[in-house]
Amino acid sequence: MSIRRQSIISSIFVYIGFALGLLNTYLYTRGFSTEQYGLIQAFQAFATLMFSFSNVGITYYIYKFYPYYNDNLPPNKNDMITLALVTSMTAFMFVVISGIVFKDFVILKYSANSPEVIYYYNWLFPFGFGLSVFSILEAFAWQLRKSVLTNFLKEVLLRLFATILIVLLFLKVIKDFDLFIKIYAFTYIAIALSLLGYLIATKKIHLTFTRSRVTKKFFKKIVGAVFFIWFGTLVFNIAGVFDTLVIAAVLKNGMANAGVYSLAQNMSSLVFAPQRAIVSAAIPILAQGWKDKDYDKINRIYQRSSINQLIFATAIFLLIWMNFTDGVITFHLKPDYLDARIIFLFIGITKVIDMGTGVNAQIIGTSTFWKVEFISGIVLLLLTIPLNYILTKNFQTTGTAVAGLISITIYNCIRYFFLWKKFNMQPFTIKSLYTLLLGAGCYFICYLLFRNFQGLGYIFLRSIVFITLFATGVLYLKLSPDVLPVWDTIKKRLRIEK
Repeated sequence: MSIRRQSIISSIFVYIGFALGLLNTYLYTRGFSTEQYGLIQAFQAFATLMFSFSNVGITYYIYKFYPYYNDNLPPNKNDMITLALVTSMTAFMFVVISGIVFKDFVILKYSANSPEVIYYYNWLFPFGFGLSVFSILEAFAWQLRKSVLTNFLKEVLLRLFATILIVLLFLKVIKDFDLFIKIYAFTYIAIALSLLGYLIATKKIHLTFTRSRVTKKFFKKIVGAVFFIWFGTLVFNIAGVFDTLVIAAVLKNGMANAGVYSLAQNMSSLVFAPQRAIVSAAIPILAQGWKDKDYDKINRIYQRSSINQLIFATAIFLLIWMNFTDGVITFHLKPDYLDARIIFLFIGITKVIDMGTGVNAQIIGTSTFWKVEFISGIVLLLLTIPLNYILTKNFQTTGTAVAGLISITIYNCIRYFFLWKKFNMQPFTIKSLYTLLLGAGCYFICYLLFRNFQGLGYIFLRSIVFITLFATGVLYLKLSPDVLPVWDTIKKRLRIEK
């Protein structure tokens, strides 16, 4: 499948998943306390932290070296996935041991403001283990061009499991929240087993414990590169969840504040949705491009990913921003969630900036310039920890969101200037500016038309008017070379043209 086709199909699954995610968010915010909702988000934050340590650069190893294994070994002698799984699971054992050793430290930091974390501390580990195993299998499946399947599992099936659990809790089949969260802790393991079962059934995965000649040949390069990439990825992932961890530890009623913050995070994740589909389709192509020294192809993917992501991100961000307050009131969410609007503004802008810079992280990550990953990660960590702590202490959850905006903007600037200076690659064109101006124009038209109206009907009307204006502008200005072929296909299917 081409990147365009995989991205489109994956995007469909991603948005189905986010529709389920929105449903779950609604159910959480209506039927759960803010503390319970915050705890669910804390599970994700701690799991990401565990995965960051147990991964030890293995996903990068798969992304970068799979073409060498695939081109030089028959499937039954390819020891890549065996090496990856054994290494990662061994590292996770050290994560568990560290969790036991440092439990008193966690109790010290979280017992006062977020006692829920301490009460369910042991249940964090199966959740983190499932994420770790799934992520390794997912990276391997991407190289097999199975990104559509992995996106279905992670974006749709995982959220569907959560929806089912919520409904069973409401129906009293699951008797209380305590049992709910303990079952929820195994949802990542469920999708990991589903993916493993598929790969085994289709004979796409072969476990061999004999070290191959490719592993022997590249072993020193693998170890050297993986160490630096792992450290860079580790600090990036820590930075990504540090906000939730700081809120829970520092602020009074930490879980309640984390719940409000998480609503803004979850809404902003809609802005980020297309990136996952594009990244999963682009990574194997980028890895092959570096191997073949096809810099034109890499630059083409860089620019197209930038404009495509910027179009989607701008549209979704403005749609949510213009409807945020109306949505909280119309759907009768707890009044506390109105505070999430200003948080969403800063997190949403952060996502737009990250999306607009294209797949810069994946381009660098699949190259031999892994030291840039390491250095940029160090800079991000040095910015994230003090900024998050200081701004959260002084400006509450809004300060946390501002800290993320500053850190991620600088982080992306480092990557942008590296690719520009080193390879004369940069993602922006005049159409990038047109996209932002188009979005701003459509937003102000809708604001002027509907600013005095509220209710479900006006949410739909406001959204339809914005989407129609924005989509028409994208097509008329020909902002993306990938949008027009899709539109032509839609017209043919609907027989709009001869």
